[in-house]
Amino acid sequence: MKHVSNKPRVLFVPYPAQGHVTPMLMLAAVFQRRGFLPIFLTPSYIHSHISSQISLNNEILFISMPDTVDDNTPHDFFTVETALETTMPSYVRRVLGEYNSNGSGVVCMVVDLLASSAIEVGKEYGVAVAGFWPAMFATYNLISAVPDMVRNSLISSDTGCPEEGSKRCVPNQPLLSTEELPWLIGTSSARKARFKFWTRTMVRAKSLQWILVNSFPEELLLENPIPKSSAAVFLVGPLSRHSNPAKTPTLWEEDDGCLQWLEKQSPNSVVYISFGSWVSPINESKVRSLAVALLGLRKPFIWVLKSNWRDGLPIGFTQKIQSYGRLVSWAPQMEILKHRAVGCYLSHCGWNSIMEAIQCRKRLLCFPVAGDQFLNCGYVVKVWRIGLKLNGFGEKEVEEGVRKVMEDGEMKGRLMKLHERIMGEEANSRVNSSFTTFIKDINKLSFAKFL
Repeated sequence: MKHVSNKPRVLFVPYPAQGHVTPMLMLAAVFQRRGFLPIFLTPSYIHSHISSQISLNNEILFISMPDTVDDNTPHDFFTVETALETTMPSYVRRVLGEYNSNGSGVVCMVVDLLASSAIEVGKEYGVAVAGFWPAMFATYNLISAVPDMVRNSLISSDTGCPEEGSKRCVPNQPLLSTEELPWLIGTSSARKARFKFWTRTMVRAKSLQWILVNSFPEELLLENPIPKSSAAVFLVGPLSRHSNPAKTPTLWEEDDGCLQWLEKQSPNSVVYISFGSWVSPINESKVRSLAVALLGLRKPFIWVLKSNWRDGLPIGFTQKIQSYGRLVSWAPQMEILKHRAVGCYLSHCGWNSIMEAIQCRKRLLCFPVAGDQFLNCGYVVKVWRIGLKLNGFGEKEVEEGVRKVMEDGEMKGRLMKLHERIMGEEANSRVNSSFTTFIKDINKLSFAKFL
């Protein structure tokens, strides 16, 4: 495991899911360019995919730990949580123990807040820990407001579920009702367990010195400036703009054939559809409804739909769409969104997907499903006004939604302005300044370590 280098080391501990690993790997690349040796710790099923796709040679050190989840067990939220709480801490200790044994070891840890057990290990070893929040800062503020919501009788202190008759807007967040809170997913027992997970996470986060957020100041348009916190907060996103990776690693094989297919399509004619990577996002009936709507629309489209999610497709669907549609299991999303043929993006409103859409200047059709997606959708539709929300997949609703998004010139203008504010040189300078300030703190720790 040991790697000989005089560079100060930073240990990165991501939450083991594509939408978390990707931005943290981008963050690690930023640190590498600024003179650090990033150590990237992941379960072996992720390690085997990403380490073989990275061309940074020895510039990022990838270390794996056992999966602890066998091949017959789904990598769902609760099995992952169990592994993070029971198995991961011992491997974080092993890395810190080995590299810190000679006095010139890990100067800082960067921990995804969803992998918060690693924060406790950092404290145990006296290593400074920065939290990493890969989502909107507004979502972090929302979860931080749990005590206020309990105090105001909006949610139960035990389950996190809305109190009877409390279907109201969340304080300081008028875009969200209490029925759309991020932990309200699944059965009542699952919701209670997720709420416990989040409350534990935020308790651990109170000890952090810094929080790095993969977001941008423009998300705060409806909010006050960054709330006071015990941790220094740095908005360093979108990381895809500042890390400039040659190729983002993926946990699944991409269908590059859709890029050649796009070359044959007219500019701004294609609807790109993807609902993320973590779990099956829409049920069979919704898959069927969307498929029927696409058949009626007869507009070119690419739909990312894994093979195990296709049971709801109408009989003969793939044959009927051969002349104008592509159905793929996984796709090179950034390359697709950059393509001139793509006119809009029908998305679940995952945060990475929204930032990629803004970066590639694509308007959004939003169908949030769970978690932070409802809040993200609120910003897309009501704050920035760069997309529309679909409430269902009826033929008429899909047709009107696609038409409005692809033909709305004012919406396109707002998107262009937001893109410039986020991706322009002024924004780039602001983010670089945030990184510089944070890394000055790290360098002080590094100097102390090498004394």
